[in-house]
Amino acid sequence: MALTAGIVGLPNVGKSTLFNAITNAQVEAANYPFATIDPNVGVVEVPDHRLDDLAKLFNPKKTIYTTFEFTDIAGLVKGASRGEGLGNKFLANIRETNAIVEVVRCFRDKDITHVDGSVDPVRDVETINLELIFADLETVEKRIGKIEKKAQSGDKEAKEELDVLKRIKDVLEDNKPVRSLDFSKEEMVWVRQYNFLTAKPIIYVANMGEEDIEDPTTNPFYNQLVEYTKKEGADVVPICAQIEEELAALDDEDKQVFMDDLGIKESGLDKLIKETYALLNLKTFFTVGPDECRAWTFTDGMTAPEMAGIIHTDFQRGFIRAETYSYDDLMKYGSETALKEAGKIRQEGKTYKGVDGDVMFFKFNV
Repeated sequence: MALTAGIVGLPNVGKSTLFNAITNAQVEAANYPFATIDPNVGVVEVPDHRLDDLAKLFNPKKTIYTTFEFTDIAGLVKGASRGEGLGNKFLANIRETNAIVEVVRCFRDKDITHVDGSVDPVRDVETINLELIFADLETVEKRIGKIEKKAQSGDKEAKEELDVLKRIKDVLEDNKPVRSLDFSKEEMVWVRQYNFLTAKPIIYVANMGEEDIEDPTTNPFYNQLVEYTKKEGADVVPICAQIEEELAALDDEDKQVFMDDLGIKESGLDKLIKETYALLNLKTFFTVGPDECRAWTFTDGMTAPEMAGIIHTDFQRGFIRAETYSYDDLMKYGSETALKEAGKIRQEGKTYKGVDGDVMFFKFNV
């Protein structure tokens, strides 16, 4: 599943440094606005200790983690919705993503200029979010202008669409995102057509200095950001992008030593990858065997045939059943043989909805 999170933020907040760490790639991260012009896409593995455990049991020739894409998007400035800076390119690139990772500067460094002259995480978040709101509002107003007369003349579909757009317009004019609204299934048909920027799920990254990363709550900027984002129920992941970039260049053993020295149990990047994965309501199932142990991404609520189709369309087309057991049960009993003896291996049909941590073997016939 090609799912992408767009990394956004004002210039010089650490977006490209974070991207370098995420992908272990070296995109330009110069100290001036618009150093990143074209979006850079990097694919990262989603950390999962369960797959490591499965690989120890089955000793496969290959172990394949599920992946996630991050896109580094050009820095935004005030006025982007009106085309200021690289605004049009910035907004177009965000439309292509499934979720937004907004990097917010929570560090002081006199050698790295801030586009607005001072560090203020709440102001920075409002600058970006308002530009996204303005862009969505322009989309709504243009569409309302085109269908209003048609709706007033009695066209049922036009009226349904207009009612949805007016609700959205009201919330945008109140400086709130589209995602703050609840829509019925019928309304979502209209909402999806517009790919609203503020309808996308969002997570915030507080980029702070090395001295704060062991206990982020000692950083006043981080605390301000957490308090501010509570109103929309968004998560904040504390990260020192500079440290993460250094960690990404180390092998596993040296990385662990470095983390121990810093007093952290899990890298900020691992947290970000996991939380972004969860933000999109994504789950993981596994296939196992002597040739390969592999993690697969599926969306919560998918049925067994749909999950089979992620591996190959033939699996879905000719789906018969899915031999299924849970990772937790396997760890408890120690082997597939013991699972069978305990009656923990199930035969699931077409209506079965997958559960995170399922281990599945699909039977099909085409």
